[in-house]
Amino acid sequence: MDEHMDHRVHKLSFLNRGVGLITGVKEVRSFNEEEIILDTDMGLLSIRGTELHVTKLNLEKGEVEVDGTVDSLVYTNTGGHKESGSLFGKLFK
Repeated sequence: MDEHMDHRVHKLSFLNRGVGLITGVKEVRSFNEEEIILDTDMGLLSIRGTELHVTKLNLEKGEVEVDGTVDSLVYTNTGGHKESGSLFGKLFK
């Protein structure tokens, strides 16, 4: 029952494809001016665009604020990254 209490609401809120607030974030995997990758409660979220910046980060609350020009938001399964790593591991054994 405690597992359900820890589950946070995942929400995306963007203003004019620029300033955005994302909740339900577990971790910021990587970021640069063209892509921000977030591990969220709903899977990996890739935010692509130009002049992207993480302006506020509060992982205790699971909140990330970004700004820049957002071109796309894409979700992928969280397991995809691990499977890719396993494949590389098998290749280099």
